[in-house]
Amino acid sequence: MKKFGKSPFLWLLIVAMAILTACTNSDSNTNSESSTDGEKGATKEPAKTEEGKVSIEFWHAMSGTGQESIDAIVKGFNESQDKYEVKAEYQGTYEESLTKLRSVGGTKDAPAITQVFEVGTKYMIDSGYIEPMQSFIDKDNYDLSQLEENILNYYRVDGDLYSMPFNSSTPVMIYNKDAFEKAGLDPEKAPETFSEVMAAAEKLTKDDMKGFSMLTYGWFFEQLVATQGGLYVNENNGRTGDATEAVFNGPEGRNVFDFLDKMNKAGTFGNFGTNWDDIRAAFATEKVAMYMDSSAGVAGAIANAPFEVGVAYIPHADEVKRNGVVIGGASLWMSKGIAEEEQEAAWEFMKYLTTPEVQAKWHLDTGYFAINPKAYDEENVKAKWAEYPQFKVTVDQLQDTVPGYATQGALISVFPESRQQIVTALEELYQGKDPQEVLDKAVEGTNRAMEIANKTKK
Repeated sequence: MKKFGKSPFLWLLIVAMAILTACTNSDSNTNSESSTDGEKGATKEPAKTEEGKVSIEFWHAMSGTGQESIDAIVKGFNESQDKYEVKAEYQGTYEESLTKLRSVGGTKDAPAITQVFEVGTKYMIDSGYIEPMQSFIDKDNYDLSQLEENILNYYRVDGDLYSMPFNSSTPVMIYNKDAFEKAGLDPEKAPETFSEVMAAAEKLTKDDMKGFSMLTYGWFFEQLVATQGGLYVNENNGRTGDATEAVFNGPEGRNVFDFLDKMNKAGTFGNFGTNWDDIRAAFATEKVAMYMDSSAGVAGAIANAPFEVGVAYIPHADEVKRNGVVIGGASLWMSKGIAEEEQEAAWEFMKYLTTPEVQAKWHLDTGYFAINPKAYDEENVKAKWAEYPQFKVTVDQLQDTVPGYATQGALISVFPESRQQIVTALEELYQGKDPQEVLDKAVEGTNRAMEIANKTKK
């Protein structure tokens, strides 16, 4: 998750231009189906290796251990059969990769597979660049029931799966068990509601340690709204029609901002800004006792802390039941306009990725969820969970999530811009401004961005 959100205004411009380009592509495709000159909608012979294997490109945005794991998985696939060869290519951040895709999307030069962050889902569906996964699922009678339902739901629209989930994560609350014990709190029972978190934060705050913190980042706000059953935008979170209005300034959003505002004013909240490394370092150095992180950050928190680390579900408002979490991360998209054999190669690779053995490796290498829950029955995963039971908490929270429009997540093409509006609202909140006022301002900014995107699309 930490790769995105660096340039929201540039991203909004890219989205607007790309949607306009996609509309133009759609018109030209009608008249160019038999073309072989590389224009939009062109057909061609598949690229092949010297050995005669169909060769495809897989564009991704994973660096570090994620890239190392992808390279190993691709190597395993290439050695597992003699018909296809996948070439994994790092393309920079999610934004950088998608900008590159825009220049070749819908043509024979597009990569067969592109990894796109979850908030790019609406844009990709509207782009005209992609072939929905559902067409291959139906053709191959692929059994989707073997995959994690609460991960698939994000990438489904009107019952059809548009992309294959890949690196998936959710937020969790991570806490210092040693600090809990010293403060007279039960280290095996983390607070569950906003009021319980506030009460615990008051007891945990002393000397240089704050009780609770949350990264100044829109993703966490979205999650705290969704777990209350709240929507982010109208049209059932954009799932039953194009969203035209943000609604996150309603009671659920106000509950979140009041929760943070009260702790900030009480001096029990630690504001460590927008950088993931800074808030994680603050936890490891005991400057904060509880904080929100990605499930993919659990392993690092355990490894870096000189104390016992606990992992818990994210908190929810007192007056509501917990609904659960919205999936984050990214998924894999199949290109339209490439050779049919290249699409077949991409589909075979995606099926390979979903196998329990491969998903077990991906889960252990990176901390991301296994999209095939049978991976958790693999012996190497069982051994890891026995050593670190905190990992199981992240999976339990995902599987306990109640399906619905709130936890399915919002679909809007200008999500990065909206998240920046939330960042600004949180910063102003911590400076002492009225919670409702800053929320309303963020809604207005999101509405303007959606209006521009929707007009451009038309």
